[in-house]
Amino acid sequence: MAALEEEFTLSTVPLGAGPNGLLGVEQSDKTDQFLVTHGGRTVILYKVSDQKPLGSWSVKQGQIITCPAVCNFQTGEFIVVHDNKVLRIWNTEDVNLDKVFKATLSAEIYRIHSIQGTEPLVLFKEGAVRGLEALLAEPQQKIETVLSDDEVIKWTKVFMVFRHPVLIFITEKHGNHFAYIQTFSSRTLSKYTLFHGQEEKSVIQNFTASVDRKFISLMSLSSDGCVYETSIPIHPRDPDENQRVVRSLLLKTVVAGNARSGVALTVLDQDHVAVLGPPLPASKECLSIWNTKFQTLQTSRELPQGTSGQLWYFGENLFMLHGKFLTVIPYKCEVSSLAGALGKLKHSQDPGTHTVPHFVNWETSRGYGFGSQNSEQSKRILRRRKIEVNVPPPAFEQLLSTIKKDSEKDIEVELCKFLAVKRTPDFHTIVGDIVLELLGRHTTEPSFYPRNSLMQLIQTHVLSYSLCPGLMEAALEKTDVQMLQLCLQQFPDIPESITCACLKLFLSISDDSLQETEINMESVSDCSDPVQEKMDEQTEILQNGFNADEQNCDSCDRKLNQKPQDAAEETTSCPVVPKRAALLNAILHSAYSEMFLLPHLKDIPAQHVTLFLQYLYFLYLKCSENATMTLPGLHPPTLNQICICSELNKIEVSFRELQKLNQEKNNRELYSIEVLELF
Repeated sequence: MAALEEEFTLSTVPLGAGPNGLLGVEQSDKTDQFLVTHGGRTVILYKVSDQKPLGSWSVKQGQIITCPAVCNFQTGEFIVVHDNKVLRIWNTEDVNLDKVFKATLSAEIYRIHSIQGTEPLVLFKEGAVRGLEALLAEPQQKIETVLSDDEVIKWTKVFMVFRHPVLIFITEKHGNHFAYIQTFSSRTLSKYTLFHGQEEKSVIQNFTASVDRKFISLMSLSSDGCVYETSIPIHPRDPDENQRVVRSLLLKTVVAGNARSGVALTVLDQDHVAVLGPPLPASKECLSIWNTKFQTLQTSRELPQGTSGQLWYFGENLFMLHGKFLTVIPYKCEVSSLAGALGKLKHSQDPGTHTVPHFVNWETSRGYGFGSQNSEQSKRILRRRKIEVNVPPPAFEQLLSTIKKDSEKDIEVELCKFLAVKRTPDFHTIVGDIVLELLGRHTTEPSFYPRNSLMQLIQTHVLSYSLCPGLMEAALEKTDVQMLQLCLQQFPDIPESITCACLKLFLSISDDSLQETEINMESVSDCSDPVQEKMDEQTEILQNGFNADEQNCDSCDRKLNQKPQDAAEETTSCPVVPKRAALLNAILHSAYSEMFLLPHLKDIPAQHVTLFLQYLYFLYLKCSENATMTLPGLHPPTLNQICICSELNKIEVSFRELQKLNQEKNNRELYSIEVLELF
């Protein structure tokens, strides 16, 4: 007989589903510790028995975690993917993810799998699979395309069978589903087409699976509310042939047939599955445990606050979102028998009651896995990774020779020849070397500034700040705001000091200079020229939208005492010209860490800070006008990138109260102590 024990909340931080919500829960190398990836930026390590976090790590503002973090069981380190291609590897002693080991891959990652007995396996969105060690040895290696056009991965899982990992992933194309089985003992990839049974006319919503020595039992929860099962051989007779397998009915109507969200399915053991979803059309969502052997409902629990349709199971704990909070429900299961399935088994402290593990790892052997890397060996080599650079092509050597002595026009001609050559795996490092050569000559010859060549190299989309240090500094020196905008849009690792220097320049450069400069305007909306015309008509001269005669506290008081409707009318117009707005949007889109950003903000003059805050407030009001809280345009700033003004709005009432106290100071005695409570 299955039993659900009392639930408890693991995370008190409100979460949600999707890319900006809860991405996943994964087992750590300690039995009682789990990695929770959520918020698009944060990974938290929890100890379930203590119900408290042990550590928290976040990527920089502007970066997004795109895969759940996992633990490398061979080294005890943690791995996460951000922005689809960038791997970060760290341990519990590390504090800042921006300072840990980083590897940028050549293809987008769908998921990283990590289980006991093998190294982590990386599944790419195009269907290829690699071991972590091979990838880190050559991050820019070419990744082959396995899937056909319009075929996308929907679900994946990994098992250990006969000491070797076996990976399964399900794809969908035009409503048809396919199962791929990757075995690493024989290095084969088999493909199966999933056919519906004659009685089935439904859409598949969720997958789960278990394994024995020869077959993978693939279960699916469909839109008709039923659970179907497909038995797939691990080692097919003809791996090169696209084989067919048929789904058969396993459990009938475990959830309401019209449920479109909040449903999930996961295997608990060889005889039990857990199901999330409403059992009846009008009922609330429930967590139910079903016995697949006897097709009976064992137990269920109502979830009145709803759920996201995400469900994880490890050892003795079920993880899910109940409302907006991560909840843990301990699960116990007795020996599967007909009496237990029918609820007639006597409950006692019989030692026969036991917990069944998540799945059986047949003949798992520690230290043996894909790539044959044992734990100690992996630890020794993890931080000594080097990329083997291919022999540079002749066009590269000729270009370097031209850079040293020839004119800018000659360099542009040779650069075009180089860029026409087929790219090699180390293309990004070669492009970085070319930029450094150009900057080196610029240092010795200040009049030499090959702007066209530098812009062309930036537009290869393979550079980062670390590959070409000094490039943005040269652009700042030349007041090259177009190049700086391009770097801010493409470089993921710009130091906060450079970001602040760009902000300072963008706020101080004159409108006349901007008028003559070519700027990418894709991110700009509702910043029209009539605003500037209105400013030109004013009798007083305004510089960058700021009146030098009003740089005092009296002007601030006047602003504070304005009627709300007057303030609203004043902020309906954009305080900066469109080209300056586009540059400021590039700053908002860039990645940064608050800890390293704050020390450099003090270098920006107060009048420019005021102008920047006015622009942020303008964007915030524009977001508030839209029901979706988004700005129009191709690449506008998001609400998260301008939320500072909403935080300032929250303390406006407190400032007003402080002002009232200041006005009443004449009514007080010479000395007094007062307490003002701010809520």
